Amino acid sequence: MIRAILFDFNGVIADDETPHVLCFQQALAEEGLLLTKDEYYGAYLGMDERTCAKMLIAARDGICDDRLLQRIVNRKADLFHAKTTTHKPTLFPGVVEFVKAAKPTYRLAIVSGGRREQIDAALAGTLIEQDFELIISAEDCPIGKPDPAIYRLTCERLNAVGATSCTIASAHCLVIEDSLAGIRSAKAAGMRVLALATTYPIDKLDEADAVLPSLHDITPDRAISMMVQVGLESRLPATQPQ
Repeated sequence: MIRAILFDFNGVIADDETPHVLCFQQALAEEGLLLTKDEYYGAYLGMDERTCAKMLIAARDGICDDRLLQRIVNRKADLFHAKTTTHKPTLFPGVVEFVKAAKPTYRLAIVSGGRREQIDAALAGTLIEQDFELIISAEDCPIGKPDPAIYRLTCERLNAVGATSCTIASAHCLVIEDSLAGIRSAKAAGMRVLALATTYPIDKLDEADAVLPSLHDITPDRAISMMVQVGLESRLPATQPQ
């Protein structure tokens, strides 16, 4: 039985992957590190920026200088803040309706490798700003996806803040992700995953239990029923219901 729905943020709720990539590329370039768009969306598919930057530094220098890593991460955050102050990211179509429909029945959380201030800024003033019981961000878990740590931590926090509610185990969670690293993180934590092809092609997301183009015209009940069917059949086709 699904009791909680856990949402990745960038590429699932907020349509902000492009500014994230551009700002990250600039922060890296200022330190003499090159990251092409193809590499970001290929070799580093869905990793959080700290993990990605650490790998790039180590590949160039043999080891990762933590001060350099922090400088890159901080610079990227500053660039993103400046960009989104004048161009606030929009929410994907269908997200507001999906969250509002899920709120009365399921416990809702955001689980992101992004910074909390960026998540709060993107949600500020939206219709779903107050609808998430819990937000887990990069500051809460230093180990990024595809490691399962962040999703395991989310279960622990949900149970800690909802002591009077039913216990949330991994098997009770539906995760909505948009990247291979995110899918692997949630699956390794023992959760079921619905992937959205909002950032990557459908064929890059086939490790998820099911794949959809977006949350547009998808209800929580439909999403939950897809997960139930997965247990009875093979993986569902990546099409939206009519």
